[in-house]
Amino acid sequence: MQHPTRRRALGGMLAITATAALALTGCAPGASTTAPAASSSSGGALTPVKIQLQWVKQGQFAGYIEAVKQGYFTDEGLDVTLLEAAPDTVPQTVLASGKSDYAVAWVPKVLGSIEQGAGVTDVAQIFQRSGTLQVSLKKTGITSVADFKGKNIGSWGYGNQFELYAGMTEAGLDPAKDVKVVQQAFDEKGLLSGDIAASQAMVYNEYAQILETKNPATGKLYQPSDLDVVNWTDDGVGMYQDALWASSDKLASDKAYQAQTVKVIKAVLKGWIYARDHVEQAATDVVAAGSKLGASHQLWQTNEVNKLIWPSPDGIGMIDTTLWDRTVKIALTAKDGTGKTIITKDPPSTAYTNTYVEKALAELKKDGADVTGASFAPVAVTLKEGGQ
Repeated sequence: MQHPTRRRALGGMLAITATAALALTGCAPGASTTAPAASSSSGGALTPVKIQLQWVKQGQFAGYIEAVKQGYFTDEGLDVTLLEAAPDTVPQTVLASGKSDYAVAWVPKVLGSIEQGAGVTDVAQIFQRSGTLQVSLKKTGITSVADFKGKNIGSWGYGNQFELYAGMTEAGLDPAKDVKVVQQAFDEKGLLSGDIAASQAMVYNEYAQILETKNPATGKLYQPSDLDVVNWTDDGVGMYQDALWASSDKLASDKAYQAQTVKVIKAVLKGWIYARDHVEQAATDVVAAGSKLGASHQLWQTNEVNKLIWPSPDGIGMIDTTLWDRTVKIALTAKDGTGKTIITKDPPSTAYTNTYVEKALAELKKDGADVTGASFAPVAVTLKEGGQ
């Protein structure tokens, strides 16, 4: 299963280990990050933990990378390995099969896996807003979903299409008759060549790819003023995306795993708080950790991801039942071009819980951490050609 933020296919999985954090800035991509066994701040041995990411190291996962680099996992007595994904990696399947202890994945995709038998639970909802857009060139004249009628509309598929279909249905369009949904590559070439009138893009990745490309009409990089954007969150059909998932069975029966889950969440949230308050440094750390994307692109990505997280009025990682229910409703009702929905019945009560994130937030608040980001303000980012 592919994911919209994938720009390059890698031949295998890479990893960042917490014990190798101090060496990250000197590691070339693919270099060994093996280090001597580490110990916690209290002097005890660290517990090894694997977290399966949804894709390769990039700003989308800046909080996890900072939790490693800043020693937040180590502070909790954990030796964490971040597993990067290959093109065919399904994070929730890796978790359900016991090959990782936790996983990062989009909620709607995992709901489908849960219905198929995966025993996983959303224990921290990191992204509070959807980052999916439908982008068109200004000259195309698409200013709303209603303008999709009669045009070629791009979709990645692979479970990424349901906001698009829900949005078209909400706008009164019949996706099977009123538009031609075309398979889109995981780039923006179809849009820029004119083959696609409105293409899918993540605000933190593919949208930036467009802005990193020269506009042949001007000889300068494309500007936001050259584009029209449909934001699915603004249109009311945005679905929950990146979340941290744990094993449902272990949460139900393993007290050590329950305690460990609180520690993992606490460290991850601290990582995201650091990425919020030190966005330039976080982007630099992502690049140093082996990102294949350039410095300006990673600063854009980390900055835009922060916008999807902050502010978090109930506390970062808390699952808002209203937004969860909206995601479930769309997963139950939005039909793709084949007439299929993501799920056919309500997910089980074990699909999510706020129990562990609430405990982590309580500890962070006790430590004086700002867990809501009420005063968060993004930075201004100047993209360079090719994202360099």
